This record gives sequence, structure tokens and C-alpha cells, in this order.
Amino acid sequence: MEEFFSYNERLGIKLPSIDVEWDDLSDETQESILLYWENIRGAIPDQIISLEKTINKKQAQLNDESDFQQSCQLNSEIADLASVINDLWLWFRLNQNISEKMHQ
Repeated sequence: MEEFFSYNERLGIKLPSIDVEWDDLSDETQESILLYWENIRGAIPDQIISLEKTINKKQAQLNDESDFQQSCQLNSEIADLASVINDLWLWFRLNQNISEKMHQ
């Protein structure tokens, strides 16, 4: 399955990276890809929870931070993590239809 997925450093998960037309793949390969993706997709909420914990820690640091530059840095890190969470939710929800088709 490695040939159909590539690791996304920013999101911390593998994303589909299929260079051929879906219909050109055998039914068995399609099913394998969908099952592999479903396993990845199932781990996305845990990834989000971990990122939310990191955001909470950074927000706690921000509450006690008096240095302006450090406050700006923490705000930037929090915004970056929130952006990753948003993108993970998009991947999770966007591909929900694929998962539903798999179970039909």
C-alpha cells in the first residue's frame, strides 16, 4: 500500500497519493486501498486529541508569558496547530463518503 500513500509531515499521517485512475485499479487493489485508508482515517481523532493537548499546554504558557516576542511565538505555534487540526478534520470528514461506500 506504500505506493498509494505518502506521509504528510505537517499532518502526521499518510495521505492517498494515487497516480492512476481509480477505475484502472483492480477491485482487490481498490478494496485494499480503502481498508488501508480506513485504518489511517480511524486514527485521525486520536491525532487531533494529541494536538489539542499541545495547544492547551501552549495556551497555559501564553497565560503566564510576559515577554512579547515569546507570546507572539506561542500564538503562532497555536495557530499552526489549529490549522493542522482543521485540515485533519477535513480529511476525516471529506473521506467519510468513501468509508460509507466501503461498507455497502
